[in-house]
Amino acid sequence: MENNTVKENPETTNNKGNISRKNYLWIIGSLTLVGVIGGYAYYALIGCESGCTIQSNPYLSMVWGGAMGYLLPDIFLKPKSEE
Repeated sequence: MENNTVKENPETTNNKGNISRKNYLWIIGSLTLVGVIGGYAYYALIGCESGCTIQSNPYLSMVWGGAMGYLLPDIFLKPKSEE
């Protein structure tokens, strides 16, 4: 009997979602900045004047938007493990 298993080359294997550490950090930083800008835009365009915790304070709105921008890439991407 022949063993017909094919050994996969790690360089040709489909690593969907795996990106280099440098690119991962660029994406995290970029989306965090977009989140901060989006948080301020939310405060300026939609926010309320009183009674709202996040929307009535531009700094809290910017921190919240930045946190969402920071966490978003972790759902879809992961850095390549360095072996």
